[in-house]
Amino acid sequence: MTTSTPPLREAARAIVMDADDRVLLLRYDENGGFWATPGGSLEQGEDHATATLRELGEELGVDEKAVELGPQLAERSKDHLVGGHEVRQVERYFLARVSATDIDPAGATQPDNIREHRWWTLTGLRTTQDTVYPVGLADLVAAVAAGRAPQQPVVLTG
Repeated sequence: MTTSTPPLREAARAIVMDADDRVLLLRYDENGGFWATPGGSLEQGEDHATATLRELGEELGVDEKAVELGPQLAERSKDHLVGGHEVRQVERYFLARVSATDIDPAGATQPDNIREHRWWTLTGLRTTQDTVYPVGLADLVAAVAAGRAPQQPVVLTG
């Protein structure tokens, strides 16, 4: 039997943090329910930074002028289903500083089955029993909050 690698789907995601170093996560009901960072796949000809800003507008109603887009902090590769087809999604995670008052879910143009958004403290992120993606997010948030953002993107496994 021949196994093949699923088609590549490149994605950009944002680790959205406010001035109090809280991180914004979105809740989805699929697969038993989970929390995840905002983001999605790149459009034709789009780079990861541009896609990150577009996704924040589409999912959270954030004006890109209100976003301080920082460096890429991490990357992750994961095989999963999209639209009933298996893909290998390769995600790049960028730091995005945003004021909580600039989040306007009512202005979102593509809420993508988002059930809720919530600002999480580092303590809340570390102690929750809920599923949070990506695995390792709390350590990244802690490093950024302490002024120790990685110099090179870290590779996340979960």
